[in-house]
Amino acid sequence: MSLEESIKLAVESLGANLYDIVSTKEHDRNIFRVLVTAENGISLDKCAEISRMISPILDVDEPMGGEYILEVSSPGIERKLRKKDHFLGSVGEKVKIKNFAMEIFKGELISADNEKIVVKTEFGDDEITYDSILAAATYFEW
Repeated sequence: MSLEESIKLAVESLGANLYDIVSTKEHDRNIFRVLVTAENGISLDKCAEISRMISPILDVDEPMGGEYILEVSSPGIERKLRKKDHFLGSVGEKVKIKNFAMEIFKGELISADNEKIVVKTEFGDDEITYDSILAAATYFEW
């Protein structure tokens, strides 16, 4: 079983869903970020509970060479969309998509399936295949 699968099982055992795992470096510190969601939202207490549950897993299968800071949090209202499941779960939300041709599509994600997404922009509906997406995220108009 992979590290991601182990973390997913632990998160699900606590009534949450694994959204993503991100390894990054910030201010010369390795960050191992576990992003989780739940039907009624994620509280700070739930994040702490998940952190306590997955810490022993990370002690056995150390990510990032063993030198990291573990962060467990919600992906937030403005979040990156990297997997098909992220797009499928974001239908109806506002998204910003950049393709490999550096075109930007900004509007409402009106549909998503296993091959493509459809974004309703001010110019009409744009169909975008997953393999043409360079970067994608939801956004919130404040």
